[in-house]
Amino acid sequence: MLQVMRGAEFPLVTVRTRVPESASSASTLNLDLEINFAGQTVEYKQVPFQRAVEGKENRITGTIPAKLSDFKIEPPSLLTMPVKNDIPMRVDFTWHEM
Repeated sequence: MLQVMRGAEFPLVTVRTRVPESASSASTLNLDLEINFAGQTVEYKQVPFQRAVEGKENRITGTIPAKLSDFKIEPPSLLTMPVKNDIPMRVDFTWHEM
């Protein structure tokens, strides 16, 4: 699988987005994302994320609806069983305000 994903050549996945200041208090964020994976850059528009605030802690969760074909990767087979094209990326991160 590492060969199929070109992991030796491109060991990192980069996700870029901007959160508008006007959305700083919203509980749902629809973000435009730019993902670089396996040497390909793909844009996803208006991906929904949930935001929860507890004290000084902010938590963002959501799922990026990625597919192998988006990154020009042919779904491999495992013991003659084809692997699904869908590779949803679950996002769950937290940051603390200073």
